[in-house]
Amino acid sequence: MKFTPILIISLLLAGCGKSISKILKNPDPHYKLRMAEQYFVKEKYGLAQEVYEDIMPYFKTEKEFEDIYYKYAYCAYYQHDYLNAENLFKSFLQIFPNSKKAEELDYMRAFCFYQQSPKPELDQTNTIKTIGMMQTFINTHPGSERNKEATEIIAKCRQKLEIKDYKSAKLYYDLGQFRAAGVTFTTLLNNYPESEKADEYKLMIIKSYYKFAELSIEEKKEERFNQVIDECNEFTDRFPESKLKNEVNQYYKQSENKIKSLTNE
Repeated sequence: MKFTPILIISLLLAGCGKSISKILKNPDPHYKLRMAEQYFVKEKYGLAQEVYEDIMPYFKTEKEFEDIYYKYAYCAYYQHDYLNAENLFKSFLQIFPNSKKAEELDYMRAFCFYQQSPKPELDQTNTIKTIGMMQTFINTHPGSERNKEATEIIAKCRQKLEIKDYKSAKLYYDLGQFRAAGVTFTTLLNNYPESEKADEYKLMIIKSYYKFAELSIEEKKEERFNQVIDECNEFTDRFPESKLKNEVNQYYKQSENKIKSLTNE
């Protein structure tokens, strides 16, 4: 008889199913615990989770319960079920607030939100939660060895939010909504003043308001080109060493020329 890969997998799964069923039917909770531990060590987290869940009621008042719950929570995490894992880590902290593992699981709870943080284009609720949770962890455990990693994760999350906000501002610019682009780039710069791209954001503010001024009605043009000049002066004061200074100077001169032209008219 020739066995195909699909058939082999099906036979293995059937064998696992019979094996786990036999374990769950066994009346000895200590035997079940030993089997759950074996599954956990062998990284068969789905099977371990099933057995741990079955024996929890028996061990709830026993000394083993803390370790069972700890590994049960990690079974969800290792299966990439981060939503459930976060809830289980939270429950562990509520049930065992004085556990030696409390700091670790407090961090892991925050890390679950980080694992659920999507690419910048998508909703960033979990990214924002990660920042809050990691900062709370740092404040709660000031001497923790995990604080360096927590700080790095906060920085990565802030960078992701910055990218999302930049793309939103750039979209306004690309759509020709220049006033909205100017306002949004200003907000972006205010939110991330220490960004490596801060001078680029300021240049985009200048470009946005220059385009906005060009498209304005005659009565508003002088006022709006003056706004561009103000933004250029702010750029020079704030970023005196920027490589973008020459481009900014061009917008400054062009705005001056536009105002002179309007005045002469």
